[in-house]
Amino acid sequence: MRFSVQLPTEQVERQQEFLTGPAISQMARAVEDAGFDACFVTDHPFPPDRWLSAGGHHALDPFVALSLAAAATTRLRLQTHVLVLGYRNPFLMAKAAASLDVLSGGRLILGVAAGYLKGEFAALGGDFEQRNQRADEALVALKAAWTQNGVSLEGSDFRARGNTMLPRPLQKPHPPVWIGGNSRRAIRRAATLGDGWLPFPTQPGAASHLKTAALEKPAQLKERISYLKEQAAAAGRTEPLDVCFMPFGMDMFSKAPLDPAHMLDTVAELADIGVTWLSIWLAADTRAEYCDRIAAFGTNIIARNVPLVQRRLEY
Repeated sequence: MRFSVQLPTEQVERQQEFLTGPAISQMARAVEDAGFDACFVTDHPFPPDRWLSAGGHHALDPFVALSLAAAATTRLRLQTHVLVLGYRNPFLMAKAAASLDVLSGGRLILGVAAGYLKGEFAALGGDFEQRNQRADEALVALKAAWTQNGVSLEGSDFRARGNTMLPRPLQKPHPPVWIGGNSRRAIRRAATLGDGWLPFPTQPGAASHLKTAALEKPAQLKERISYLKEQAAAAGRTEPLDVCFMPFGMDMFSKAPLDPAHMLDTVAELADIGVTWLSIWLAADTRAEYCDRIAAFGTNIIARNVPLVQRRLEY
């Protein structure tokens, strides 16, 4: 199991604690020192007030925030979790992603999704009703821009007639693209157009609001990972896809202390059903508290993860 943890770029009300260059640099170094494999940030350029008042959150631009993290670290992977494909022209996304991959020494993981927030689509000029079609088009366009000269490609709202983008990403053929969403359509998209799948647990009744399928139990996750493997095999894929998942019961806003024994059991259980990465949220009121929680997770979970899973698989 590998671990990715959020950088708290949603904490706009505590800007001096979390949203300065030195703050992001310090937190990213703490994440790397604790043994995490990656850090991630969210994507909300212009969320609607109604969603914010119901518990939604702001975020820094993901490419800018991850650039600061890249400059402060040497091996930490840099993950968008998730970049909404319908918010931006795909070739501008390709340029930003390639630039970050080059400048970070090849450390980008591009987590993307079709999106669900209708009011944000409207504000940004995106087509909410056609978001799935646009997502598929964008994924094809990203890969073409990263790998081809003289790109000739037409989508619903873009037309390339012989265009080339340099520099190419450092990772070949391109940075890994992980596809978010719980639905079977999202799973098929991951199997055919992605390098990994980013499902997320849902609370009872929340799936319809999030415009995705409910995912409330490990058995449901196991069934969908089996479906992912079936779809990948049908598409002729031979390399395994990563599956990155936030553990059931973890709340991005909760500051409750973690039970190491329970978390280690959760890690082993999720590894057994095919999860390869865990996305972790560790809420805190101050930067010092965040760094302390990061260090404790490294000591109590990451450092003990491999031996526990090996013992579990031997039983």
